[in-house]
Amino acid sequence: MTLFIQQLFNGLALGGVYCLAAIGLTLVFGVLRIPNLAHGALYMLGAYITYFFLTTVGVPYIAAIGIAAIMLFVVGVGLERLVFHPLRNSPHTHHMIAAVGAMFFFQALAQAIWGADFRRMDTPITGELRILGAEISAQRIVIIVTAVIVLALLAMFIKRSIHGQTIEAIEQDRVGASLVGINPSMVSMLTLGLSALLATIAAGLVAPINLLSPTMGDALNLKVFAIIILGGLGSLPGAIVGGFALAIAETMTATYISSAVGEAVAFVVLVAVLAIKPNGLFTKAVQR
Repeated sequence: MTLFIQQLFNGLALGGVYCLAAIGLTLVFGVLRIPNLAHGALYMLGAYITYFFLTTVGVPYIAAIGIAAIMLFVVGVGLERLVFHPLRNSPHTHHMIAAVGAMFFFQALAQAIWGADFRRMDTPITGELRILGAEISAQRIVIIVTAVIVLALLAMFIKRSIHGQTIEAIEQDRVGASLVGINPSMVSMLTLGLSALLATIAAGLVAPINLLSPTMGDALNLKVFAIIILGGLGSLPGAIVGGFALAIAETMTATYISSAVGEAVAFVVLVAVLAIKPNGLFTKAVQR
């Protein structure tokens, strides 16, 4: 039971990271109608910038994540303006090729600045919390709590703010939203910036647990795409449920079976769900 509780909290912490990254990608797909293959690279860049401000500049941990998130928001807006907006009337394959190009660019940039070697980011959040006999690191508790707070704030932003409601309107009906005066171009910039911001928060939270490398976002990309397909493309509840479910399944499988099976469980679950419900668990109709 102690081991189970330990791994349950590990899964919840990993699920918080997956959810933050998956929701950003879900928002982009809902608004731009394209899979942003550069999402993992934005996650990686956010981790490195957090590392830079924490270790080189010396700002506090939370402030380092906040500064990195703001910077990546700007990067996301620039990515939409310079890469995706000029291709808005092109076939979707062009967007995907451009996203892959942006991914390689960000990876090369990180390697040029920080090198190709793995780096470790220490966290000032130390100590452990004892729950039912299991020792849970304070960093994982911070990840879980922060993820829940950010998800709650995001839900309030989308449901109660004007800018959030414009994102929801564009997701539901792009043409109809344009006819009532919503600017799809501005919403696209906001959405991609918000997506990069969420990915950076996720990266900053998990960076003290994982090693940093220019290709660290590649594995996350695969997992996040599996999550949004599992939950239903464009569905925010699906991204949340899929993120936590997949992380817990991955953690438990790696613990009780093997780490190799744990890495593959995401795609096993994905195939099983799609065989039963091809549109994902939380299907959401998206108007084109």
